[in-house]
Amino acid sequence: MSNTITVAELFAGVGGFRLGLEGYFDQAKGWNMPSAGPYKTIWANQWEPPGTPARQFAARCYEAHFGEKSVVNADINQVINEYEQGNRDIPSVDMVVGGFPCQDYSVARPLSQAGGIEGKKGVLWWDIYRFLDLQIKKDAHNARWVLLENVDRLLKSPASRRGRDFAIILSCLAALGYCVEWRVINSAEYGFAQRRKRVYLFAERLTTWDCKQRMHTGVMARAFPYEPVSTVTTVSIPTDPYEASECFNSEHAKVSVFADTGIMIGNTVYTFKAETWFEGVKKTLGDVLVDENSVPEQFYISNEQLPRWQYLKGSKSEQRVNKKTGFAYRYSEGSMAFPDLLTNPSRTILTGEGGSSASRFKHIIQVEGRYRRLVPDELDRLQGFPTGWTNTGMSDNNRAFCMGNALVTGIPYRIGKALAESLE
Repeated sequence: MSNTITVAELFAGVGGFRLGLEGYFDQAKGWNMPSAGPYKTIWANQWEPPGTPARQFAARCYEAHFGEKSVVNADINQVINEYEQGNRDIPSVDMVVGGFPCQDYSVARPLSQAGGIEGKKGVLWWDIYRFLDLQIKKDAHNARWVLLENVDRLLKSPASRRGRDFAIILSCLAALGYCVEWRVINSAEYGFAQRRKRVYLFAERLTTWDCKQRMHTGVMARAFPYEPVSTVTTVSIPTDPYEASECFNSEHAKVSVFADTGIMIGNTVYTFKAETWFEGVKKTLGDVLVDENSVPEQFYISNEQLPRWQYLKGSKSEQRVNKKTGFAYRYSEGSMAFPDLLTNPSRTILTGEGGSSASRFKHIIQVEGRYRRLVPDELDRLQGFPTGWTNTGMSDNNRAFCMGNALVTGIPYRIGKALAESLE
Protein backbone atom coordinates (compact mmCIF):
# COMPACT_ATOMS: atom_id res chain seq x y z
CA MET A 1 0.00 0.00 0.00
CA SER A 2 1.43 3.41 -0.99
CA ASN A 3 -1.11 5.89 0.39
CA THR A 4 -0.13 7.34 3.76
CA ILE A 5 -2.34 6.47 6.76
CA THR A 6 -2.32 9.56 8.98
CA VAL A 7 -2.57 8.87 12.71
CA ALA A 8 -3.55 10.69 15.91
CA GLU A 9 -2.03 9.18 19.06
CA LEU A 10 -4.08 9.87 22.21
CA PHE A 11 -2.61 9.42 25.72
CA ALA A 12 0.65 8.97 23.88
CA GLY A 13 2.98 8.38 26.82
CA VAL A 14 6.48 8.07 25.35
CA GLY A 15 5.22 7.01 21.93
CA GLY A 16 4.59 3.26 22.05
CA PHE A 17 1.87 3.16 19.41
CA ARG A 18 3.85 5.49 17.15
CA LEU A 19 6.99 3.35 17.42
CA GLY A 20 5.02 0.19 16.68
CA LEU A 21 3.33 1.66 13.60
CA GLU A 22 5.97 4.00 12.15
CA GLY A 23 9.17 2.35 13.35
CA TYR A 24 12.22 4.45 14.20
CA PHE A 25 15.73 4.87 12.83
CA ASP A 26 18.70 6.54 14.50
CA GLN A 27 21.99 5.39 13.06
CA ALA A 28 24.09 7.11 15.73
CA LYS A 29 22.32 5.21 18.52
CA GLY A 30 21.97 1.97 16.61
CA TRP A 31 18.17 2.12 16.66
CA ASN A 32 16.45 0.53 13.68
CA MET A 33 12.82 -0.45 14.21
CA PRO A 34 10.88 -1.37 11.04
CA SER A 35 7.60 0.32 10.17
CA ALA A 36 4.37 -1.66 10.07
CA GLY A 37 3.23 0.13 6.94
CA PRO A 38 2.67 3.64 5.53
CA TYR A 39 1.74 5.20 8.87
CA LYS A 40 2.49 8.82 9.77
CA THR A 41 1.54 10.31 13.13
CA ILE A 42 0.55 13.95 12.55
CA TRP A 43 -1.02 14.76 15.93
CA ALA A 44 -0.47 13.46 19.45
CA ASN A 45 -1.57 14.29 22.98
CA GLN A 46 0.10 13.50 26.30
CA TRP A 47 -0.66 15.10 29.68
CA GLU A 48 0.07 13.74 33.14
CA PRO A 49 -2.18 14.89 36.02
CA PRO A 50 -2.19 17.15 37.92
CA GLY A 51 -0.54 19.11 35.13
CA THR A 52 2.53 20.41 36.95
CA PRO A 53 5.65 20.81 34.79
CA ALA A 54 7.53 18.25 36.90
CA ARG A 55 5.02 15.55 35.91
CA GLN A 56 5.32 16.10 32.14
CA PHE A 57 8.44 13.93 31.71
CA ALA A 58 6.70 11.55 29.27
CA ALA A 59 5.75 14.43 26.95
CA ARG A 60 9.31 15.75 27.09
CA CYS A 61 10.62 12.29 26.17
CA TYR A 62 8.17 12.19 23.24
CA GLU A 63 9.41 15.55 21.98
CA ALA A 64 13.03 14.53 22.43
CA HIS A 65 12.54 11.74 19.88
CA PHE A 66 9.86 13.08 17.55
CA GLY A 67 10.63 16.79 17.56
CA GLU A 68 9.53 20.01 19.20
CA LYS A 69 5.74 20.46 19.28
CA SER A 70 5.24 16.87 18.10
CA VAL A 71 2.84 16.38 21.03
CA VAL A 72 0.14 18.58 22.55
CA ASN A 73 0.99 18.63 26.26
CA ALA A 74 -2.40 19.63 27.64
CA ASP A 75 -5.47 18.00 29.17
CA ILE A 76 -7.26 16.27 26.28
CA ASN A 77 -10.64 17.31 27.64
CA GLN A 78 -9.64 20.96 27.53
CA VAL A 79 -8.04 20.50 24.11
CA ILE A 80 -11.31 19.21 22.66
CA ASN A 81 -13.25 22.00 24.39
CA GLU A 82 -10.96 24.56 22.75
CA TYR A 83 -11.48 22.90 19.35
CA GLU A 84 -15.27 23.00 19.76
CA GLN A 85 -15.03 26.69 20.74
CA GLY A 86 -13.02 27.44 17.60
CA ASN A 87 -9.86 28.29 19.54
CA ARG A 88 -7.71 25.32 18.45
CA ASP A 89 -7.20 23.27 15.32
CA ILE A 90 -7.03 19.47 15.26
CA PRO A 91 -6.08 17.96 11.88
CA SER A 92 -8.10 15.32 10.09
CA VAL A 93 -6.66 11.81 10.45
CA ASP A 94 -7.30 8.36 9.03
CA MET A 95 -6.61 6.44 12.23
CA VAL A 96 -6.89 7.08 15.97
CA VAL A 97 -4.84 5.07 18.47
CA GLY A 98 -4.36 5.13 22.22
CA GLY A 99 -4.22 3.31 25.51
CA PHE A 100 -6.58 4.46 28.25
CA PRO A 101 -7.29 3.44 31.87
CA CYS A 102 -10.14 1.25 33.09
CA GLN A 103 -12.54 3.69 34.77
CA ASP A 104 -16.26 4.11 35.48
CA TYR A 105 -17.84 4.45 32.03
CA SER A 106 -21.44 4.94 33.20
CA VAL A 107 -23.57 7.29 31.08
CA ALA A 108 -25.35 10.28 32.57
CA ARG A 109 -27.44 11.32 29.55
CA PRO A 110 -28.96 9.34 26.64
CA LEU A 111 -27.87 9.67 23.01
CA SER A 112 -31.30 10.96 22.04
CA GLN A 113 -31.26 14.00 24.33
CA ALA A 114 -29.97 17.39 23.22
CA GLY A 115 -26.21 17.44 23.39
CA GLY A 116 -25.91 13.67 23.01
CA ILE A 117 -24.11 11.22 25.27
CA GLU A 118 -22.67 12.52 28.53
CA GLY A 119 -20.36 10.48 30.75
CA LYS A 120 -18.70 11.17 34.08
CA LYS A 121 -16.11 13.95 34.17
CA GLY A 122 -12.51 12.80 34.10
CA VAL A 123 -13.28 9.46 32.45
CA LEU A 124 -10.97 9.36 29.46
CA TRP A 125 -13.15 7.10 27.30
CA TRP A 126 -15.50 10.03 26.71
CA ASP A 127 -12.63 12.11 25.40
CA ILE A 128 -11.84 9.32 22.92
CA TYR A 129 -15.51 9.24 21.90
CA ARG A 130 -15.59 13.03 21.48
CA PHE A 131 -12.37 12.94 19.46
CA LEU A 132 -13.78 10.31 17.09
CA ASP A 133 -17.05 12.20 16.83
CA LEU A 134 -15.36 15.49 15.93
CA GLN A 135 -13.21 13.74 13.31
CA ILE A 136 -16.25 12.15 11.66
CA LYS A 137 -18.21 15.41 11.74
CA LYS A 138 -15.35 17.17 9.94
CA ASP A 139 -15.35 14.56 7.18
CA ALA A 140 -17.20 11.25 7.02
CA HIS A 141 -14.02 9.58 5.75
CA ASN A 142 -11.97 10.60 8.81
CA ALA A 143 -11.05 8.20 11.61
CA ARG A 144 -11.76 5.16 9.46
CA TRP A 145 -9.69 2.99 11.79
CA VAL A 146 -9.28 2.88 15.57
CA LEU A 147 -6.81 0.88 17.65
CA LEU A 148 -7.13 0.97 21.43
CA GLU A 149 -5.47 -0.81 24.37
CA ASN A 150 -6.73 -1.40 27.90
CA VAL A 151 -6.32 -3.81 30.79
CA ASP A 152 -8.14 -7.10 30.24
CA ARG A 153 -10.47 -6.56 33.20
CA LEU A 154 -12.32 -4.07 30.99
CA LEU A 155 -14.26 -7.06 29.61
CA LYS A 156 -15.63 -7.89 33.07
CA SER A 157 -15.96 -4.56 34.85
CA PRO A 158 -17.57 -3.35 37.00
CA ALA A 159 -17.83 -6.13 39.56
CA SER A 160 -21.47 -5.24 40.24
CA ARG A 161 -22.51 -5.79 36.57
CA ARG A 162 -19.84 -7.72 34.70
CA GLY A 163 -19.28 -6.52 31.15
CA ARG A 164 -21.35 -3.35 31.40
CA ASP A 165 -18.41 -1.01 30.73
CA PHE A 166 -17.30 -2.86 27.61
CA ALA A 167 -20.90 -2.89 26.37
CA ILE A 168 -20.99 0.91 26.76
CA ILE A 169 -17.82 1.27 24.69
CA LEU A 170 -19.12 -1.08 21.99
CA SER A 171 -22.46 0.77 21.91
CA CYS A 172 -20.62 4.08 21.47
CA LEU A 173 -18.54 2.70 18.60
CA ALA A 174 -21.60 1.16 16.92
CA ALA A 175 -23.38 4.52 17.17
CA LEU A 176 -20.46 6.07 15.27
CA GLY A 177 -20.71 3.39 12.57
CA TYR A 178 -17.80 1.12 13.55
CA CYS A 179 -17.43 -2.63 13.27
CA VAL A 180 -15.12 -3.98 15.98
CA GLU A 181 -12.68 -6.83 16.62
CA TRP A 182 -11.03 -7.47 19.98
CA ARG A 183 -8.50 -9.87 21.45
CA VAL A 184 -7.05 -10.34 24.91
CA ILE A 185 -3.36 -10.79 24.13
CA ASN A 186 -0.70 -12.08 26.50
CA SER A 187 2.43 -10.78 24.79
CA ALA A 188 4.62 -13.65 26.06
CA GLU A 189 2.43 -16.17 24.21
CA TYR A 190 3.45 -14.53 20.93
CA GLY A 191 7.18 -14.55 21.60
CA PHE A 192 7.75 -11.33 23.54
CA ALA A 193 9.92 -11.25 26.66
CA GLN A 194 7.20 -10.00 29.03
CA ARG A 195 3.96 -11.55 30.26
CA ARG A 196 1.60 -8.62 29.75
CA LYS A 197 -2.08 -9.36 29.21
CA ARG A 198 -4.08 -6.55 27.61
CA VAL A 199 -7.20 -6.24 25.49
CA TYR A 200 -6.67 -4.69 22.06
CA LEU A 201 -9.65 -3.32 20.19
CA PHE A 202 -9.56 -2.68 16.45
CA ALA A 203 -12.47 -0.83 14.84
CA GLU A 204 -13.27 0.14 11.26
CA ARG A 205 -15.88 2.34 9.59
CA LEU A 206 -17.10 2.49 6.00
CA THR A 207 -16.90 -1.26 5.63
CA THR A 208 -19.01 -4.41 5.49
CA TRP A 209 -17.80 -7.39 7.47
CA ASP A 210 -18.77 -11.05 7.28
CA CYS A 211 -18.65 -12.66 10.72
CA LYS A 212 -17.25 -16.07 9.77
CA GLN A 213 -14.70 -14.60 7.43
CA ARG A 214 -13.62 -12.04 10.02
CA MET A 215 -13.09 -14.75 12.65
CA HIS A 216 -10.44 -16.37 10.49
CA THR A 217 -8.99 -13.60 8.31
CA GLY A 218 -9.70 -10.36 10.17
CA VAL A 219 -6.93 -7.98 11.19
CA MET A 220 -6.66 -9.40 14.71
CA ALA A 221 -6.78 -13.00 13.50
CA ARG A 222 -3.99 -12.31 10.97
CA ALA A 223 -1.86 -10.40 13.46
CA PHE A 224 -2.28 -12.92 16.29
CA PRO A 225 -3.38 -16.34 14.99
CA TYR A 226 -5.58 -18.44 17.24
CA GLU A 227 -7.80 -21.48 17.40
CA PRO A 228 -11.36 -21.04 18.76
CA VAL A 229 -11.86 -23.34 21.75
CA SER A 230 -15.48 -22.58 22.63
CA THR A 231 -18.78 -22.13 20.88
CA VAL A 232 -19.66 -18.66 19.65
CA THR A 233 -22.01 -16.68 21.89
CA THR A 234 -24.20 -14.02 20.31
CA VAL A 235 -24.87 -10.85 22.33
CA SER A 236 -27.07 -7.91 21.45
CA ILE A 237 -25.55 -4.50 22.24
CA PRO A 238 -28.01 -1.66 23.01
CA THR A 239 -28.15 1.03 20.34
CA ASP A 240 -27.99 3.74 23.02
CA PRO A 241 -25.00 3.71 25.41
CA TYR A 242 -27.29 5.05 28.14
CA GLU A 243 -29.38 1.88 27.90
CA ALA A 244 -26.20 -0.20 28.15
CA SER A 245 -25.20 1.79 31.23
CA GLU A 246 -28.55 1.32 32.92
CA CYS A 247 -29.58 -2.20 31.94
CA PHE A 248 -26.84 -4.31 30.34
CA ASN A 249 -26.31 -7.70 32.03
CA SER A 250 -28.53 -6.79 34.96
CA GLU A 251 -29.85 -10.37 35.15
CA HIS A 252 -26.46 -12.16 35.18
CA ALA A 253 -24.44 -9.49 36.95
CA LYS A 254 -21.66 -11.72 38.30
CA VAL A 255 -20.58 -13.21 34.94
CA SER A 256 -19.42 -11.27 31.89
CA VAL A 257 -20.87 -12.30 28.54
CA PHE A 258 -17.67 -11.21 26.77
CA ALA A 259 -14.97 -13.82 26.12
CA ASP A 260 -11.33 -13.04 25.29
CA THR A 261 -12.05 -12.79 21.54
CA GLY A 262 -14.91 -11.17 19.72
CA ILE A 263 -16.38 -9.33 16.75
CA MET A 264 -19.15 -6.73 16.61
CA ILE A 265 -21.04 -6.09 13.39
CA GLY A 266 -23.85 -3.56 13.68
CA ASN A 267 -25.00 -4.03 17.27
CA THR A 268 -24.51 -7.78 17.33
CA VAL A 269 -21.50 -9.32 19.08
CA TYR A 270 -20.05 -12.77 18.35
CA THR A 271 -17.68 -13.76 21.15
CA PHE A 272 -15.71 -16.89 22.03
CA LYS A 273 -12.62 -18.17 23.81
CA ALA A 274 -9.48 -18.60 21.73
CA GLU A 275 -6.22 -20.45 22.15
CA THR A 276 -2.93 -18.92 20.98
CA TRP A 277 -1.33 -20.38 17.86
CA PHE A 278 2.35 -19.44 17.67
CA GLU A 279 5.36 -21.36 16.38
CA GLY A 280 8.09 -18.71 16.53
CA VAL A 281 10.94 -18.06 18.96
CA LYS A 282 9.89 -17.13 22.47
CA LYS A 283 12.05 -14.56 24.22
CA THR A 284 12.80 -14.55 27.95
CA LEU A 285 13.81 -12.08 30.63
CA GLY A 286 17.41 -13.15 30.17
CA ASP A 287 17.32 -11.93 26.56
CA VAL A 288 16.91 -8.26 27.56
CA LEU A 289 19.67 -7.94 30.17
CA VAL A 290 22.36 -5.32 29.68
CA ASP A 291 26.08 -5.99 30.12
CA GLU A 292 26.57 -6.55 33.83
CA ASN A 293 29.57 -4.22 33.87
CA SER A 294 27.24 -1.31 33.04
CA VAL A 295 24.87 -1.86 36.00
CA PRO A 296 25.23 0.87 38.68
CA GLU A 297 25.97 -0.40 42.18
CA GLN A 298 22.74 1.05 43.64
CA PHE A 299 20.71 -1.55 41.73
CA TYR A 300 22.24 -4.45 43.67
CA ILE A 301 20.60 -5.79 46.84
CA SER A 302 22.84 -5.72 49.91
CA ASN A 303 22.98 -8.61 52.38
CA GLU A 304 21.24 -6.38 54.93
CA GLN A 305 18.33 -5.67 52.55
CA LEU A 306 17.91 -9.24 51.31
CA PRO A 307 15.74 -10.61 54.21
CA ARG A 308 13.15 -7.89 53.63
CA TRP A 309 12.87 -8.79 49.94
CA GLN A 310 12.65 -12.50 50.78
CA TYR A 311 9.86 -11.84 53.28
CA LEU A 312 7.79 -9.77 50.84
CA LYS A 313 8.24 -12.30 48.04
CA GLY A 314 7.55 -15.32 50.24
CA SER A 315 4.31 -17.02 51.28
CA LYS A 316 2.73 -15.93 54.55
CA SER A 317 -0.20 -16.62 56.83
CA GLU A 318 -0.09 -14.28 59.77
CA GLN A 319 -2.21 -12.39 62.22
CA ARG A 320 -2.56 -8.67 61.45
CA VAL A 321 -4.42 -5.77 63.06
CA ASN A 322 -6.14 -2.93 61.22
CA LYS A 323 -4.46 0.23 62.56
CA LYS A 324 -7.62 2.34 62.25
CA THR A 325 -10.23 -0.07 63.65
CA GLY A 326 -8.15 -2.42 65.79
CA PHE A 327 -9.79 -5.37 64.04
CA ALA A 328 -7.60 -8.49 64.04
CA TYR A 329 -7.55 -10.70 60.95
CA ARG A 330 -5.47 -13.39 59.29
CA TYR A 331 -3.57 -12.34 56.19
CA SER A 332 -2.47 -14.99 53.68
CA GLU A 333 -0.72 -14.92 50.33
CA GLY A 334 1.32 -17.33 48.24
CA SER A 335 4.97 -17.10 47.34
CA MET A 336 6.44 -15.51 44.22
CA ALA A 337 9.50 -16.65 42.30
CA PHE A 338 12.61 -15.28 43.95
CA PRO A 339 14.66 -14.42 42.08
CA ASP A 340 12.74 -13.97 38.82
CA LEU A 341 13.77 -16.71 36.41
CA LEU A 342 15.87 -15.54 33.48
CA THR A 343 14.72 -18.54 31.45
CA ASN A 344 11.07 -17.39 31.48
CA PRO A 345 9.33 -14.26 30.20
CA SER A 346 9.21 -11.55 32.86
CA ARG A 347 6.17 -10.70 34.91
CA THR A 348 4.19 -7.58 33.98
CA ILE A 349 6.07 -4.32 34.52
CA LEU A 350 4.16 -1.99 36.86
CA THR A 351 4.50 1.77 37.31
CA GLY A 352 6.10 1.21 40.74
CA GLU A 353 8.99 -0.83 39.32
CA GLY A 354 11.49 1.93 40.12
CA GLY A 355 13.14 2.82 43.43
CA SER A 356 15.34 0.90 45.83
CA SER A 357 12.74 0.10 48.49
CA ALA A 358 11.79 -3.57 48.84
CA SER A 359 8.56 -4.61 47.12
CA ARG A 360 6.68 -7.81 46.40
CA PHE A 361 6.02 -6.76 42.81
CA LYS A 362 9.35 -5.41 41.61
CA HIS A 363 11.58 -7.74 39.63
CA ILE A 364 14.67 -9.18 41.29
CA ILE A 365 17.18 -11.19 39.27
CA GLN A 366 20.37 -13.02 40.18
CA VAL A 367 23.37 -12.54 37.94
CA GLU A 368 26.86 -13.81 38.72
CA GLY A 369 25.77 -14.68 42.25
CA ARG A 370 24.37 -11.22 43.10
CA TYR A 371 20.77 -10.09 43.44
CA ARG A 372 19.68 -6.87 41.75
CA ARG A 373 16.77 -4.88 40.41
CA LEU A 374 16.20 -4.30 36.71
CA VAL A 375 17.83 -1.18 35.30
CA PRO A 376 15.77 1.31 33.21
CA ASP A 377 17.37 0.19 29.93
CA GLU A 378 16.13 -3.35 30.62
CA LEU A 379 12.60 -2.04 31.25
CA ASP A 380 12.75 -0.20 27.91
CA ARG A 381 13.75 -3.45 26.23
CA LEU A 382 11.00 -5.48 27.93
CA GLN A 383 8.42 -3.19 26.33
CA GLY A 384 10.12 -3.38 22.94
CA PHE A 385 11.50 0.16 22.99
CA PRO A 386 15.04 0.89 21.82
CA THR A 387 17.61 0.66 24.61
CA GLY A 388 17.75 4.01 26.39
CA TRP A 389 14.52 5.36 24.87
CA THR A 390 13.44 6.94 28.18
CA ASN A 391 16.94 8.21 29.00
CA THR A 392 16.04 11.80 28.14
CA GLY A 393 16.83 13.51 31.42
CA MET A 394 14.15 12.03 33.66
CA SER A 395 14.90 10.13 36.88
CA ASP A 396 15.23 6.35 37.01
CA ASN A 397 11.93 6.20 38.93
CA ASN A 398 10.15 8.19 36.22
CA ARG A 399 11.70 6.01 33.53
CA ALA A 400 10.22 2.98 35.30
CA PHE A 401 6.86 4.76 35.64
CA CYS A 402 6.77 5.43 31.89
CA MET A 403 7.48 1.79 31.06
CA GLY A 404 4.88 0.60 33.57
CA ASN A 405 2.34 2.70 31.68
CA ALA A 406 3.56 1.69 28.22
CA LEU A 407 2.64 -1.17 25.93
CA VAL A 408 4.70 -3.83 24.17
CA THR A 409 5.46 -2.02 20.92
CA GLY A 410 5.45 -5.26 18.94
CA ILE A 411 1.69 -5.61 19.46
CA PRO A 412 0.61 -2.50 17.49
CA TYR A 413 3.37 -3.31 14.99
CA ARG A 414 1.79 -6.68 14.18
CA ILE A 415 -1.74 -5.24 14.09
CA GLY A 416 -0.62 -2.33 11.91
CA LYS A 417 1.19 -4.68 9.54
CA ALA A 418 -1.89 -6.92 9.21
CA LEU A 419 -4.05 -3.88 8.43
CA ALA A 420 -1.60 -2.49 5.87
CA GLU A 421 -1.32 -5.88 4.14
CA SER A 422 -5.11 -6.20 4.00
CA LEU A 423 -5.31 -2.86 2.18
CA GLU A 424 -2.71 -3.67 -0.48
